[in-house]
Amino acid sequence: MSTQKEATETSSSSSPSFLPPPAPPPPSRHFVGTRDDIIRRGRVSKLVNGCRDVLVLYHQGTFHAMDLRCYHAGGALEHGDIEEFNGRVCIVCPWHKYKITLVEGEGLYQAVDNPTIKPLRTQWRSKGIKQRVHKVTVVNEDVYVTLNDSEEAIESDYYQTDKYRTNLCIKKVH
Repeated sequence: MSTQKEATETSSSSSPSFLPPPAPPPPSRHFVGTRDDIIRRGRVSKLVNGCRDVLVLYHQGTFHAMDLRCYHAGGALEHGDIEEFNGRVCIVCPWHKYKITLVEGEGLYQAVDNPTIKPLRTQWRSKGIKQRVHKVTVVNEDVYVTLNDSEEAIESDYYQTDKYRTNLCIKKVH
Protein backbone atom coordinates (compact mmCIF):
# COMPACT_ATOMS: atom_id res chain seq x y z
CA MET A 1 0.00 0.00 0.00
CA SER A 2 2.78 2.38 0.79
CA THR A 3 4.16 1.79 -2.73
CA GLN A 4 0.89 2.95 -4.27
CA LYS A 5 0.85 6.03 -2.01
CA GLU A 6 4.48 6.83 -2.93
CA ALA A 7 3.68 6.41 -6.63
CA THR A 8 0.73 8.79 -6.32
CA GLU A 9 2.80 11.37 -4.44
CA THR A 10 5.64 11.07 -6.94
CA SER A 11 3.39 11.41 -9.97
CA SER A 12 1.54 14.41 -8.54
CA SER A 13 4.74 16.15 -7.49
CA SER A 14 6.44 15.47 -10.81
CA SER A 15 3.75 17.22 -12.88
CA PRO A 16 4.27 20.91 -12.14
CA SER A 17 2.96 21.89 -15.58
CA PHE A 18 -0.56 21.25 -14.32
CA LEU A 19 -0.19 23.63 -11.39
CA PRO A 20 -1.44 27.18 -11.91
CA PRO A 21 1.20 29.90 -11.82
CA PRO A 22 1.47 31.73 -8.51
CA ALA A 23 -0.88 34.68 -8.25
CA PRO A 24 0.71 38.12 -8.34
CA PRO A 25 0.65 39.95 -5.02
CA PRO A 26 -2.43 42.11 -4.53
CA PRO A 27 -1.94 45.82 -5.22
CA SER A 28 -1.12 47.83 -2.14
CA ARG A 29 -3.97 49.66 -0.50
CA HIS A 30 -3.13 52.84 1.36
CA PHE A 31 -5.21 54.16 4.24
CA VAL A 32 -6.49 57.71 3.64
CA GLY A 33 -9.06 58.19 6.39
CA THR A 34 -12.25 56.97 7.94
CA ARG A 35 -15.43 56.80 5.90
CA ASP A 36 -17.34 59.15 8.21
CA ASP A 37 -14.53 61.73 8.31
CA ILE A 38 -14.23 61.89 4.51
CA ILE A 39 -18.02 62.09 4.08
CA ARG A 40 -18.19 64.89 6.67
CA ARG A 41 -15.32 66.85 5.07
CA GLY A 42 -16.35 66.05 1.49
CA ARG A 43 -12.74 65.61 0.36
CA VAL A 44 -9.26 65.02 1.68
CA SER A 45 -5.82 65.17 0.14
CA LYS A 46 -3.01 62.86 1.12
CA LEU A 47 0.50 61.95 0.07
CA VAL A 48 0.14 58.26 -0.72
CA ASN A 49 3.01 55.79 -0.63
CA GLY A 50 5.40 58.70 -0.13
CA CYS A 51 5.23 59.57 -3.81
CA ARG A 52 1.78 60.60 -5.04
CA ASP A 53 -0.48 63.47 -3.93
CA VAL A 54 -4.03 62.17 -4.15
CA LEU A 55 -7.43 63.81 -3.73
CA VAL A 56 -10.16 61.57 -2.31
CA LEU A 57 -13.66 62.95 -2.45
CA TYR A 58 -17.17 61.82 -1.68
CA HIS A 59 -19.95 62.82 -4.03
CA GLN A 60 -23.52 61.52 -4.23
CA GLY A 61 -22.80 58.32 -2.31
CA THR A 62 -19.56 57.43 -4.09
CA PHE A 63 -15.89 57.85 -3.25
CA HIS A 64 -13.51 58.98 -6.01
CA ALA A 65 -9.73 59.41 -6.06
CA MET A 66 -7.45 61.18 -8.51
CA ASP A 67 -4.16 63.02 -8.66
CA LEU A 68 -4.40 66.17 -6.56
CA ARG A 69 -3.17 68.68 -9.14
CA CYS A 70 -4.94 69.46 -12.42
CA TYR A 71 -3.29 68.05 -15.54
CA HIS A 72 -3.34 71.46 -17.28
CA ALA A 73 -1.25 73.66 -15.00
CA GLY A 74 -1.15 72.01 -11.57
CA GLY A 75 -4.22 73.72 -10.09
CA ALA A 76 -5.29 72.57 -6.63
CA LEU A 77 -8.30 70.35 -7.37
CA GLU A 78 -9.20 70.10 -3.68
CA HIS A 79 -10.70 73.60 -4.13
CA GLY A 80 -12.60 72.73 -7.32
CA ASP A 81 -16.38 72.66 -7.64
CA ILE A 82 -18.23 69.48 -8.59
CA GLU A 83 -20.54 70.00 -11.58
CA GLU A 84 -22.32 67.88 -14.15
CA PHE A 85 -21.71 68.30 -17.89
CA ASN A 86 -23.84 66.24 -20.28
CA GLY A 87 -24.62 63.79 -17.48
CA ARG A 88 -20.97 63.37 -16.51
CA VAL A 89 -19.87 64.39 -13.03
CA CYS A 90 -16.70 66.50 -13.11
CA ILE A 91 -14.42 68.46 -10.86
CA VAL A 92 -13.75 71.95 -12.21
CA CYS A 93 -10.23 73.21 -11.68
CA PRO A 94 -10.34 76.51 -9.76
CA TRP A 95 -7.43 77.99 -11.74
CA HIS A 96 -8.52 77.73 -15.39
CA LYS A 97 -11.94 76.01 -15.17
CA TYR A 98 -10.80 72.77 -16.84
CA LYS A 99 -13.43 70.05 -16.44
CA ILE A 100 -12.26 66.56 -15.41
CA THR A 101 -14.58 63.57 -15.09
CA LEU A 102 -14.45 61.95 -11.66
CA VAL A 103 -14.77 58.38 -12.91
CA GLU A 104 -12.39 58.24 -15.88
CA GLY A 105 -10.19 61.33 -15.51
CA GLU A 106 -11.16 62.61 -18.96
CA GLY A 107 -10.74 66.27 -19.81
CA LEU A 108 -13.94 67.73 -21.28
CA TYR A 109 -14.24 70.72 -23.59
CA GLN A 110 -17.13 72.49 -25.26
CA ALA A 111 -17.09 72.10 -29.04
CA VAL A 112 -19.15 73.85 -31.72
CA ASP A 113 -20.91 71.42 -34.05
CA ASN A 114 -20.96 73.70 -37.10
CA PRO A 115 -19.62 77.26 -36.79
CA THR A 116 -21.50 78.41 -39.91
CA ILE A 117 -24.96 77.72 -38.44
CA LYS A 118 -26.40 80.37 -36.12
CA PRO A 119 -27.23 80.13 -33.28
CA LEU A 120 -24.16 78.09 -32.45
CA ARG A 121 -24.85 74.63 -31.06
CA THR A 122 -22.26 73.36 -28.63
CA GLN A 123 -21.56 69.92 -27.28
CA TRP A 124 -19.30 68.56 -24.53
CA ARG A 125 -16.55 66.35 -25.93
CA SER A 126 -13.65 64.41 -24.45
CA LYS A 127 -9.96 65.23 -24.85
CA GLY A 128 -9.19 61.72 -23.58
CA ILE A 129 -7.85 60.64 -20.23
CA LYS A 130 -5.74 63.46 -18.80
CA GLN A 131 -5.98 62.97 -15.03
CA ARG A 132 -4.85 59.76 -13.31
CA VAL A 133 -7.69 58.28 -11.26
CA HIS A 134 -7.19 55.71 -8.51
CA LYS A 135 -9.31 52.95 -6.99
CA VAL A 136 -11.06 53.57 -3.67
CA THR A 137 -12.00 50.71 -1.33
CA VAL A 138 -13.91 50.91 1.94
CA VAL A 139 -13.09 48.18 4.48
CA ASN A 140 -14.63 48.22 7.96
CA GLU A 141 -15.36 51.96 7.76
CA ASP A 142 -11.79 52.77 6.67
CA VAL A 143 -11.09 54.24 3.23
CA TYR A 144 -8.13 53.01 1.20
CA VAL A 145 -6.66 54.05 -2.14
CA THR A 146 -4.95 51.69 -4.57
CA LEU A 147 -2.73 53.72 -6.87
CA ASN A 148 -3.29 53.38 -10.59
CA ASP A 149 0.02 51.93 -11.71
CA SER A 150 -0.66 51.91 -15.44
CA GLU A 151 2.56 52.22 -17.42
CA GLU A 152 0.88 54.60 -19.87
CA ALA A 153 1.86 58.22 -19.22
CA ILE A 154 -1.00 60.54 -18.29
CA GLU A 155 -0.66 64.34 -18.32
CA SER A 156 -1.31 64.72 -14.58
CA ASP A 157 1.80 62.57 -13.93
CA TYR A 158 4.01 65.62 -14.53
CA TYR A 159 2.72 67.25 -11.34
CA GLN A 160 3.83 64.21 -9.33
CA THR A 161 7.50 64.51 -10.30
CA ASP A 162 10.43 65.76 -8.22
CA LYS A 163 11.07 68.35 -10.96
CA TYR A 164 7.63 69.89 -10.42
CA ARG A 165 7.86 69.71 -6.62
CA THR A 166 11.31 71.37 -6.70
CA ASN A 167 9.98 74.19 -8.95
CA LEU A 168 6.94 74.57 -6.68
CA CYS A 169 9.15 74.93 -3.59
CA ILE A 170 11.39 77.48 -5.33
CA LYS A 171 8.36 79.55 -6.38
CA LYS A 172 6.94 79.49 -2.83
CA VAL A 173 10.23 80.75 -1.35
CA HIS A 174 10.52 83.72 -3.71
